Amino acid sequence: MTTTGTNPRDPAAQGLAPYTVAPAGYRLPAGLQLGPVRLQVADLERSIGYYERVLGLRATEHTESGATLAAQDDETPLVELEELRGATPVPRRGRLGLYHFALLLPDRSSLGRFVAHLGALGQYAGSADHLVSEALYLTDPDGLGIEVYADRPRSSWRMQGGSLAMAIDPLDLEDLVRVAGAQPWSGAPPGTRMGHVHLHVGDLESASAFYHTALGLDRIVLSIPGALFMSAGGYHHHLGTNIWATGAPVATEGDARLLEWTIQLPKRSDMEGAVRSLAASGHEVRQDSGDALAADPWGTNVRLVAR
Repeated sequence: MTTTGTNPRDPAAQGLAPYTVAPAGYRLPAGLQLGPVRLQVADLERSIGYYERVLGLRATEHTESGATLAAQDDETPLVELEELRGATPVPRRGRLGLYHFALLLPDRSSLGRFVAHLGALGQYAGSADHLVSEALYLTDPDGLGIEVYADRPRSSWRMQGGSLAMAIDPLDLEDLVRVAGAQPWSGAPPGTRMGHVHLHVGDLESASAFYHTALGLDRIVLSIPGALFMSAGGYHHHLGTNIWATGAPVATEGDARLLEWTIQLPKRSDMEGAVRSLAASGHEVRQDSGDALAADPWGTNVRLVAR
């Protein structure tokens, strides 16, 4: 006997992209966006100078001990800096905690202008073509990792062997500069957003238990050794985790580090669902001015905000 209709095991029938795996319980909504990252730095003025000169951000708020940075002609906060004078920089092998945060530019031509800008500054950056995106990698004065990238259209993303096809291929820098044309870089353009956060973790099983099972991010099916990517709404990743710094120490209170990153949710009921799911999995959730804060197994805080 044959049957017709939709296969309930088909990812599309569950509202999933073919390369995503939903958590068994609570699932974060597709309308999720990332908010600012809050960083602890050793020298506030030095860091502001770097983020303005190299990344083209601007300080929208500036106090004796902290600053908030945004793109040009855009009030959306992207990076919050908090000074701990003399904080220990990140060692070369890294620490458990931040690997990098990633600023998403609105288009490929903006990335090309950024490439030309870095060249004019003589500023070194790593680079990679990830197939779903094109990326540049930098390190701030405290050794904190930064990615600046542009996505390729989602219609161009493809599957390979049951996984989302991603790679670490050489980036065509000359083509990016060509696409940018004659228009010079004038700072991070309006529409620049926090695209994703990538963390060094102690083990991927615990990372999955916290961020996938308890918090409710989808797992992305990828073939990248030692890494687990997660997202909402079929994005290639809002969160990356890896064990590439296994054996490295956890970032401590006296270190330059990521203090927290932010998930913005469409409705308060979305936040309440995530809080209940975290609590049911045995994780402490703290309330802070209407937001919710929870720490992963390595002490990295994630802030949940209802937009």
